[in-house]
Amino acid sequence: MIGTAYTQDRLVSKQKWKHGPLKITADGHFFSYEDGTPFFWLGDTAWELFNRLRKEEIIQYLDNRKKKGFNVIQAVILANTDRPMTANQYGHTPLIHDKLDSPNEAYFELIDWTVKQALERNMFIGLLPTWGDKVLKLWGKGEEIFNEDNAFRYGQYLGKRYRKYPNIIWITGGDRPAVLDSVDKRPVWEAMIKGIRSGSNNKGLISYHPWGEGSSTQFWKQASPLDFDMIQSGHRVGDLPVDVWVKRDFNMIPAKPVLDAEPTYEDHPINWKVNNGYFRAYDVRKQLYRSVFSGACGVTYGHQAVWQFYSERVEKIVDPDRYWQQALDRPGAFQAGYLKDLILSRSSTNRIFESSILLDTVFSESSYPLAFGDKQKQFLMVYLPEGGEISLNGKYIQAEKLQTWWFSPKSGSALNSGVVSNQSNLNFKTPTSGIGEDWVLVLEDARLKFGPPGKK
Repeated sequence: MIGTAYTQDRLVSKQKWKHGPLKITADGHFFSYEDGTPFFWLGDTAWELFNRLRKEEIIQYLDNRKKKGFNVIQAVILANTDRPMTANQYGHTPLIHDKLDSPNEAYFELIDWTVKQALERNMFIGLLPTWGDKVLKLWGKGEEIFNEDNAFRYGQYLGKRYRKYPNIIWITGGDRPAVLDSVDKRPVWEAMIKGIRSGSNNKGLISYHPWGEGSSTQFWKQASPLDFDMIQSGHRVGDLPVDVWVKRDFNMIPAKPVLDAEPTYEDHPINWKVNNGYFRAYDVRKQLYRSVFSGACGVTYGHQAVWQFYSERVEKIVDPDRYWQQALDRPGAFQAGYLKDLILSRSSTNRIFESSILLDTVFSESSYPLAFGDKQKQFLMVYLPEGGEISLNGKYIQAEKLQTWWFSPKSGSALNSGVVSNQSNLNFKTPTSGIGEDWVLVLEDARLKFGPPGKK
């Protein structure tokens, strides 16, 4: 029954999951619920959620993310920190005797419980069946355990187990390429995807999480088994051209939603070396805004301590500078939520991305603006990473009078800048400018009285 999910112990009411399951919009570019309510993907990377946290800690984490507006939690079943026999915090390993055909019920019961907790909070779990090292090792402590036969059976097992939940989104891949030089692992991943679809009766959207500075479209194009595409812009340097990659994938045929599922993590060492310094909130939000303002259907935030749930109990990976509990309320996590609020405060599933919205202006590699409008020509939004002056083409709004707002990605607040007359060349200057002084100009038909952009 649409809007009602049968769990192992009780029903989730229609009121709790009132909009129905997730689907792709008719144009192929965005997400909505089944009843047409727009869905903006705001993910968080919680890769080690199932094997590094106890139940009370999972509740603490989910409640924190829910309050900030996150609606997709990306977590992996067979983790990337060790062999499949790595135990969770209750001493349960995922597989009995390391055998894929012998899943440990006690281990999966914690995952079931976590999925239900997310469901109670109207949150999706972006569920990775395995980290990519179990298919193509390349680095780390894992070992390759999958082939086409057992990948299908494992996928089918997972599909059957979780098909009753409306809040599962499947993510294959796990930080590895599907093809590297002469090694082609696509048949293994395709077998796992077929197994998931078979076991789940084709319920739940499926994507692929690639390695750094890569996209799932590098491995699958027209004959793709995926419902939507993912990019990982990664953690090497700041100001990587994620907008260029998003635009490339956005314009592929057939059209599919695309998002950056692993951009720069907050408090991650630049290029994995502490001596280079750390990426901070401003570095993160620039990349979040660049991808969304180029056509992404949403975005995933991440924190270097949170994804691995670094604490005194575990060995750290790539030098997090604080424990995960101390990292939950870092500024970038709040600011990711402000972006979701901004996009959903206007029509979010009929956005258009035209380069001619912006008129000729000279900007550097770190400061260039990005803009989008909507198909009804009711509004425009422009992101300026370092503020400054901007010129826009007025033909993209069909109105004589335009309401102007300046939205702060840093604070989530909006400044009313008054009403101006529309013309072919519109010129604006941000309230402040410089490094760390990013702004969004919101320009709209004054007659429509949308109100301040951002959270209502």
